[in-house]
Amino acid sequence: MARKSYDAAFTRRAAIAGAGASLAGFRARAATASTLLVTHRAALAHDMGPAHVERPERLRAVLRALDDPRFAGLMRAEAPLAAQETLLRAHSFEHLAHLAQSAPAEGYAHIGPDIVMNGATHEAALRAAGGALAAVDAVMRGDAKNAFVTMRPPGHHATRDAPMGFCFFNNAAVAALRARAAHGASRIAIVDFDVHHGNGVQEIFWSDRNVLYASTHQMPLYPGTGAVSETGAHDTIVNAPLAKGDGGAQFREALASRILPRVEAFSPDLIILCAGFDAHLHDPLGGLRFVDEDFRDVTLRVMEIAARRCKGRIVSLLEGGYRPEDLARSAAAHVGALMEA
Repeated sequence: MARKSYDAAFTRRAAIAGAGASLAGFRARAATASTLLVTHRAALAHDMGPAHVERPERLRAVLRALDDPRFAGLMRAEAPLAAQETLLRAHSFEHLAHLAQSAPAEGYAHIGPDIVMNGATHEAALRAAGGALAAVDAVMRGDAKNAFVTMRPPGHHATRDAPMGFCFFNNAAVAALRARAAHGASRIAIVDFDVHHGNGVQEIFWSDRNVLYASTHQMPLYPGTGAVSETGAHDTIVNAPLAKGDGGAQFREALASRILPRVEAFSPDLIILCAGFDAHLHDPLGGLRFVDEDFRDVTLRVMEIAARRCKGRIVSLLEGGYRPEDLARSAAAHVGALMEA
């Protein structure tokens, strides 16, 4: 697809989808800096097929959990559409064009072994990235202390040039590069506790000395990356793989010995979390044995570093978690911890 025709298609899709809600309303309502929840109903329309594990019920379950009265103090905002120029910081023009061109008018389009689009997917992906951007803006401006973006599709497997692993745009990378370009953040740490390694984040920032990517994940497991020896061009990649059957004790050891000291020493201006909850002991796609309290614990540990190093600034992005009832409880534990800031 030529750039001119893609630009027109992108603009047309954005117009059809609507401009999206800005954060102006939430900013006016926010009396104190606290936790912002960013979501959008468009994420519920994205569908990869009736039998697919990455299904709308995942998000419905999380949103139901966060409607509990104990989360009444959350600020809430709708995820806007990501602008083309913000996506191009992390992705090639060819990648963006491929997704726009592949979106079906009806039914499903299979564009890879683990990538399926329906008619709502492109908007949902644009808003998942846009939600990450909006969260960064709010946190970096001080309108919120931290934020949780509960959207789908997830993002940490998407590479610069290709979607993969249920991911279309790399939301964490888009968010990090927004913090740098729009808010002058010179050092950004991305901490990933999904059961799967975030190969896309690692690839995009492999040669970037000012972004630290630190991941715990099961290995061996999809996508096959994430060995301890993978350290990046400037030693800013930190992998702490776990073995099938490992639980909270091994997770805490990996955090204490490898992940958190490196994040602390990096002294970031912002911490982004790839918050995957598929390390839960009942999750169908993993073999780790985390429980809800483990996700609360890692959140609090990262918050302690954020309080010391970057004024508490954390943007958390929903990644995996494929048993809806466990995902909902784990995400609620995570958000409950964020609200303690």
